Formats: sequence, structure tokens, C-alpha cells
Amino acid sequence: MAPDPWFSTYDSTCQIAQEIAEKIQQQNQYERNGENTIRLTVTIRTLLQNLKDKIALLKDLLLRAVSTHQITQLEGDRRQNLLDELVTRERLLVASFKNEGAEPDLIRSSLMTGGAKRGVPNPWLFEEPEETRGLGFDELRQQQQKIIQEQDAGLDALSSIISRQKQMGKEIGNELDEQNEIIDDLANLVENTDGKLRTETRRVTMVDRKSASCELSERVVWGTAAVGEAVYDSFMSDHVLNHTSPETAWLPAFTSQGILSWKVPGTP
Repeated sequence: MAPDPWFSTYDSTCQIAQEIAEKIQQQNQYERNGENTIRLTVTIRTLLQNLKDKIALLKDLLLRAVSTHQITQLEGDRRQNLLDELVTRERLLVASFKNEGAEPDLIRSSLMTGGAKRGVPNPWLFEEPEETRGLGFDELRQQQQKIIQEQDAGLDALSSIISRQKQMGKEIGNELDEQNEIIDDLANLVENTDGKLRTETRRVTMVDRKSASCELSERVVWGTAAVGEAVYDSFMSDHVLNHTSPETAWLPAFTSQGILSWKVPGTP
């Protein structure tokens, strides 16, 4: 797999910045010893211009990679931070080069974002932190890569947690769907049972009404028969006492509807 051209350019740019810092320290040493620094000055100016061109190329490569989606937004931000650090380093190197007679330690502290310059205050210069003091450029780069790796590991862990939470959310959603289906089936079952119960209730009511009607009709028939029997007994008793002729006597009779009436024997 071919190396990323952006990182190849970034590595060569860091080497140029390191070489410029060493040349500036050498120039200051020559000045303290009273030696000629013209050749070093020309070399430093050339290297500074080369550094500027390299940083411009890095900006162009990063812009193309982000605009064409060759890298992720997270990777683009990470590279932008590295590029910003290079721009800051370039400004510090230029400021150190223009400040004639600057001591080597001051140049180093400037590159490590530390140490105030003697003379005019520079907002880019701060005191070098303890964790970077005494480290070379390669060591600083390794430390920076270690920090980036730790950050990437933290982001991976966060991504894993978010993925698990997403999966849990999907499982909860599926469980809710199943519970909703069970509730719907139960509601349909209750509705069907309620309909059957209403139908059976109407049937029981109709049977009860028919039963009450039949009982009432039976009571009427039995009551009518009893009345007829009593009338007949009374009639026969009167006929015997009065010696009435059976042929001319009126006899009680019931119609087909169960109504009591009187008729002479022999008549329809």
C-alpha cells in the first residue's frame, strides 16, 4: 500500500523545521564566537522559504482530501491540528531568525511554544512545559503520536459504547412491537368474547320470555278447566234436584279456544 502523500510531505516539512532550528542555533553560536554567519543566514532564508512552500502544499493536499471525501471529517480535523502546529512553528522560527543574537535555548523554547523572547514581547512565545523540556523533535513527534493514539482509542471505545446502546435500542423496539402485537390479539379476543356473550344473553332472554308465556297459557287453560268443571257439577246437581230432563237441559261446553259456553244436548 502506497504511503499517504500528505504524511510524507508532513514528515519532510518537520525535518526542514528541525534543520532550521539547528541552523539558527549554529548561527547564534558563530555570532558569539565572532565568526562569519553570512552563509548560514542565506541557508536559513532558503530553508524558511522551503518550509513556507511545504506548508502551503500541505494545506492544498488537505483541502483536496476533505473536499473529495478521501478522508473522514475526524481525520481531516486531526490533520488540520497538525498543520496548525506547523504554521505556529514556522512563525516562531521566523521570529527567532529575525531576532539577532537570540540564544539557542530561547530558539528551542520558542519551537516548544514556550519561553519569552528578550526584547519585544511576542504573543506566540510561552514558557516550555516540563513534559516537553529536554525532548528532541523525534521524541516530541512520538509523544504527539502517542497522544493521538490514546485519543483514537478513546474515540473507538466511545464508538463501541454508542453501538451497543444503538443495538439495545433496536432490541427494546422489537420487544415493544411484539408486546403491541400480543395486546392487539388480546383486544380482538376480548371483543369476540364480548360479542358472543351479548348474543348468548339475548338468547337466554328470549327463552326466558317464551318460558314465561307458555307457563301463563298453561295456567289459563287449567283455570278455565277448573271453572268449567265447577259449573258442570253445579248444573248436574241442580238437574238432579229439579228432575229436569236431560234432553232439554243446557250443558256447559268449551269452545276450541277454551271459552266456556252452554248448549242443549243434541245440538252442534
